[in-house]
Amino acid sequence: MEGTRGHILQIMVMGVLLGTAFSGYRAVQTPDYDDTSTPEILNPSWMATIPDVYSLSDVTMPGTHNTMALYGGSLSECNSWSLAFQLRAGIRFLDIRVRHARGNLTLHHGISYQYAHFGDVLMDVVAFLREYPSETVLMRLKEELSNTQNIYGAVVRYINEYAYWDLLWHSREMPSMGEARGKLIVLQDFAGSDLGILYNSLDIADDWKVSSLQPEEVEKKWSSVSTHLEAAAVCNKNRMFLTYSSGASILAHPNSLAWLINPRLYEYLTGYVGERKRFGIVAMDFPGAKLVQTIIGFNY
Repeated sequence: MEGTRGHILQIMVMGVLLGTAFSGYRAVQTPDYDDTSTPEILNPSWMATIPDVYSLSDVTMPGTHNTMALYGGSLSECNSWSLAFQLRAGIRFLDIRVRHARGNLTLHHGISYQYAHFGDVLMDVVAFLREYPSETVLMRLKEELSNTQNIYGAVVRYINEYAYWDLLWHSREMPSMGEARGKLIVLQDFAGSDLGILYNSLDIADDWKVSSLQPEEVEKKWSSVSTHLEAAAVCNKNRMFLTYSSGASILAHPNSLAWLINPRLYEYLTGYVGERKRFGIVAMDFPGAKLVQTIIGFNY
């Protein structure tokens, strides 16, 4: 186990060094890919017109993989917009990773500290939902880097300190849109008493290990994404679907893979524009604002 951990740390360090080797890099903003600091389009209240009676599992919504991974070089970074901007751009699924040490919950992607803690996430979510009470935010929460398997107590303490208990949806049952408004819905990926919906109760496609950027490896990843999106469109609407378009390895950094996958995702989805289809949650790295907007559009 220690040998494996050491190997992972070596890979992460190599990735950070590689990611900082190109100082002349300029940020890019396209309809499907964005590694600038500011989204091109904002959609802060797009849930307002979704009927209250709709099940939340029937809503198609954009999300980000490793939402707070903004630092650490190209192997660690998965997004460039702050959480406040992500929420205002229309992102409604957050993927939050916390390191647990001495009761503290700091944000990490692997060994890369993200210069924030879980309380910062909660404060941004509270501020957003107070400004836009028509919305809801779903948050997958899991432990990263540490392995205490005992973050429940710390999570509860942070909620009480930086948010408030009634902010949460306190049930394993899927809420309606009306019930979800103004709520943070924890998708619980850790042990302990229920704080929300169990993450593993979702139908999830997360084939994140992409060994390289060779065409056959990228095609394999895209096949996983498109197959799951097609299933989400026709399968049980009472079960929430979650598709990750993200992936990584030492030879396929998140930004490089997103540069190849996001245009295919955008092209695939635009082929259905004008139809009301349920694709579930689509969690992405470095999504462009028009890709986000296209996903939102399937609800109308």
